[in-house]
Amino acid sequence: MLKIPGSLQEAQSALYSGQYSLSELVNAYLSRIEASDLNAFNEVFADYARSRALEIQAKIENKTAGRLAGMVIGFKDVISIKGQKVTSSSKILENFTAVFNATVTTRLLDEDVIIIGRLNCDEFAMGGSNENSAFGVVLNPIDKTRVPGGSSGGSAAAVAADLCLATLGTDTGGSIRQPASFCGVVGLKPSYGRVSRHGLLAYASSFDQIGPITKNVEDAALLLEIMAGADEYDSTASRKEIPAYSKSLNNSGKAKIGFLNECVESPGLHPEIRNYFNNLIEELKHQGHEVFPVSFPFLDYLIPTYYVLTTAEASSNLSRYDGIHFGYRSPEAAGIENTYIKSRSEGFGPEVKRRIMLGTFVLSSGYYDAYYAKAQRVRRIIKNATNELFKSADFLLLPTTPSPAFKLGENTADPITMYLQDIFTVQANLAGIPAISLPLAKTADNLPFGVQLMAPLFQEQQLLAFSQQLFNSHS
Repeated sequence: MLKIPGSLQEAQSALYSGQYSLSELVNAYLSRIEASDLNAFNEVFADYARSRALEIQAKIENKTAGRLAGMVIGFKDVISIKGQKVTSSSKILENFTAVFNATVTTRLLDEDVIIIGRLNCDEFAMGGSNENSAFGVVLNPIDKTRVPGGSSGGSAAAVAADLCLATLGTDTGGSIRQPASFCGVVGLKPSYGRVSRHGLLAYASSFDQIGPITKNVEDAALLLEIMAGADEYDSTASRKEIPAYSKSLNNSGKAKIGFLNECVESPGLHPEIRNYFNNLIEELKHQGHEVFPVSFPFLDYLIPTYYVLTTAEASSNLSRYDGIHFGYRSPEAAGIENTYIKSRSEGFGPEVKRRIMLGTFVLSSGYYDAYYAKAQRVRRIIKNATNELFKSADFLLLPTTPSPAFKLGENTADPITMYLQDIFTVQANLAGIPAISLPLAKTADNLPFGVQLMAPLFQEQQLLAFSQQLFNSHS
């Protein structure tokens, strides 16, 4: 039986030494997917993956293969792959086929990655549990009675269950880091603008970022290195130089680490996570790092600000799905207004409709200044306050989530409780800074939870290097 690799380096070592072929590796993953009951994939590209394996195997033998040869990857079902369906796990896009590749798709394919399928997610990336998909709930591979997190729940579950080596997710308010925490894998949200959003089905355009979910920091660094950079199709993609992230991981220097007091002392924090953090702080001090508390008095404003702004952007972005141009059209549609109402009412799920209505409300006449404009001003205050913390700290340390994975159905009846699951992750999105969740610990009943690090804007190189140091010391 072929041993599923735990890293790209392990896969390439086996492939280049002839231990097994790329076709054998792909078939091993396909067998695991077929046997899985997690519902992580919306579609598996079995024939395509097998064909691509033969093509890249020839390159391996000719020593002309790209840097990602041997990486079998899954894409969250919001990223375009030309000729394949892309649905955002929504009925309204159930049969929509992408007509072009996302920029990240092109860049990864150019380095000989194999895309094995589309991964389930919360509809239009709206959710924190992967219970909002039109194609069914995803289960957590650690404990199938619990959620895998969201919205990139299928992406995190697939990596944790060895259904592929790595995945791409998207992070609007924690949708990479939260499921990574719940499933015990590495999840990286790059700085806003570090990775092109061209070909990504938008939720909230000033927040969304594509990022990797992996088993280790090295693979995340390499994927980011290849995906990052300027893009003529996305004016928000930064032209800043891309460091060789994967070559800069051997940093054993001492860091200045600020831990957010309000997060560690939050009454809603799971006691085992609090205990672990207090021990981690002492351990980091013992290793010679400068670790100190910092105050961020705006914790209670993060969730309201985030949801006012993201729902407003969602209301605008999702207006294109109208039953006229493409996607689902109600069989009972008759006339323009009726077509809009019927198609959108039947095509969107409850959570998406809830956020569209909230976003439309905060943008409406008479409420725009009271909600949307005010939230934009608060966002600037949050961003400035976050940047101020980095004047004394290299990194900010905090939990990824207030608790380990919760039970399926536990929070579905209470949207506010569900939204509060993002309380420790949305700060990075509001400020536009990079953040990573590292799987360093588990509760007494074996449920993983993540340690989150945030760094200043475009400081992914330092973030990844310190993450590697921390990850290695706990693995």
